[in-house]
Order: sequence, then structure tokens, then C-alpha cells
Amino acid sequence: MNITDRIRRSIRNRAELVFRPADFMPFGSEASVKRALKDLTDLGVLVRLGVGIYAKAKPSIISGKPIPILPIEVLGPQALTKLGIRLKASIQTTEYNSGRSTQIPTGLVVNIGKQRISRKIGFNGKFLQYEHA
Repeated sequence: MNITDRIRRSIRNRAELVFRPADFMPFGSEASVKRALKDLTDLGVLVRLGVGIYAKAKPSIISGKPIPILPIEVLGPQALTKLGIRLKASIQTTEYNSGRSTQIPTGLVVNIGKQRISRKIGFNGKFLQYEHA
């Protein structure tokens, strides 16, 4: 069984939805793991959310192309948590939950506090926006 098949089986058996290449380092070298992840992305098992961030995929009902299993509003914060970023509720979410606003938050804005991040996380033109509050 080659490394691509071993990683595919590992992804299928895991409950988590977001992965980094470091999660699969026991299977082989860094180059071989990245090559296997690229192969799995080409096969439609995974989609790439950003540099070194992958998510489980499913075929789109409309186009048949691979899309993430859950929307980026759910997978984005999971990816940031996997990168070690501590998240807080955004200002819009806090105001909505306290009753000061009736504007429903989109979920694409995440509060990362004073931490700095320059990584784009998203899929198909929808990217997370970072708020420093």
C-alpha cells in the first residue's frame, strides 16, 4: 500500500475535517506527504483551503467538482485553531448576541485579538476576514 492510499484511509477514518501536512508525517517524508496530499486534492478527496491547510471534500451537486464538506464559516475557525490561533467572538457576533444589533453576522469575520496572521483561508473566492479587537 503506497503513502497516498494510507493517507486516504487515515482521512476516511478521522472525525476531524481540517488537516495539515504535519498530521501525516508518520507516513513518510515531508515531500512524499505533500505529494500525496496534492494527489488526493486532484482526486477530489481533499480541497485546499490555504497554504498547508486541507479539508475533506465531497462532489458538488451542481457542477460535480469537489467542494468542502462544510462551509468555510465552519472550517475556517477550525483551521485557525489547528494553526494555534486563539479565536474570540467577532464584534458583530457579540453585539448580535447581546441584543444591541439585529444585523445577523456572516461568520466570515473572526476576531484574532492582537495576534498577527497573514495567511488567507478560504475556498472558491470566499475568504475569512480577520478582526483585531
